[in-house]
Amino acid sequence: MSKEWEKVLWKKQAQPDNYVVPGSFLRSLRRNANFRPYTYWPLVLLSCTITQHLATIFIFVSVFVRLKQQSLHPPTLIWVSIACFSTGYLFWELLDTTGANGEHRRASRIKTVKSSILIFLALMSLSPVLKTLTAATSSDSIWALSAVLFGVSALLADYSAISRGSPEVHERLTSVLSINAAISASVVLASRLADDLAVFALVLFSVQAFALFPRLRRRLGLCHPAIRLAVTIALFSLSVVTTWSLSLTVTRIYSAVQLGVTFVAPAFLVWAQNFKNEIRGPWDVAVPKVNL
Repeated sequence: MSKEWEKVLWKKQAQPDNYVVPGSFLRSLRRNANFRPYTYWPLVLLSCTITQHLATIFIFVSVFVRLKQQSLHPPTLIWVSIACFSTGYLFWELLDTTGANGEHRRASRIKTVKSSILIFLALMSLSPVLKTLTAATSSDSIWALSAVLFGVSALLADYSAISRGSPEVHERLTSVLSINAAISASVVLASRLADDLAVFALVLFSVQAFALFPRLRRRLGLCHPAIRLAVTIALFSLSVVTTWSLSLTVTRIYSAVQLGVTFVAPAFLVWAQNFKNEIRGPWDVAVPKVNL
C-alpha cells in the first residue's frame, strides 16, 4: 500500500512535484486573496499631502514673482518669515509628545535658537554670492531649470502616511532629495533678483517652506483628520489668492490640476479596483505574513 501523499517538497514521494489531488485544484484557487479595497474619502484625505506640497510650491513661486516685480518689499517678507517660524515653533512645542523632562526641553530650545541664528547669519552672509551665482546664464535657462527642480521635488517628496502611535519617522532618501531640489530651485530663482536683501528674504522663506514646514505639516496631520483638511484648504486658498492677481490662466490650470489630484485621481483608483483579478493556486509562491 502506497503512502499517503503530502504537500511538501522536501520529502521524496512517488508523485511528481506538481502533483495535485484529483478534483482539488479548482477548489483551491483564490481570487484576490490578499486584496484590501480602497474607499474614496480616505483616499481623498491621503491625497491632501500632495495638494499641500503643490500649494507650497505655487505660493513660493508667486512670492518670487512679486519680489521680481518689486511689488513685495524684502523686509516685509523677512518679518513674515520670522513670524511664521515663531508661530510654527510654538505649535511644534504644543504638539510635542515625546515626554522629555524639563531640562531636556530647555536644552532643545537653546539648541534650536542657536541653530536658527546660525542659519540666519549664514544666509545673510551668502546672499551677495548667491546673487551672482547665475550671472552668466540666460533667464530662459533659469526658468527651465527651476521648473525641472520643482518637478523633481514634487515627484520625490515623502507622501507616505504615518500612524499616530509613531509620529517620529526617519527621513527617506527621496524626501531628502526632494528638499535639496526645492532649495536648489529657490537659490537659482533668487539669483535673478535685484538686490542682496531680496535674495536673503527669498532663500530664508524657501528654507522655511521646503525644509521646516513639511515636518510641521506631518505633525499636524497626526492630530486629527479635520486638522489635515483645514491645513489643505488654507494652503490651497492662499496659493489661489496669491496666484490669481499674477495670471488668471495659470490659476485656472493650477486649480484644475489640484482638483484632479485631490478628487479625480482617488475616484479613478477606486474605479480601477474593479479590474483587479489576481488568481492564486495551490502551488503558487507562498506570501510571508510578517507581523509588523
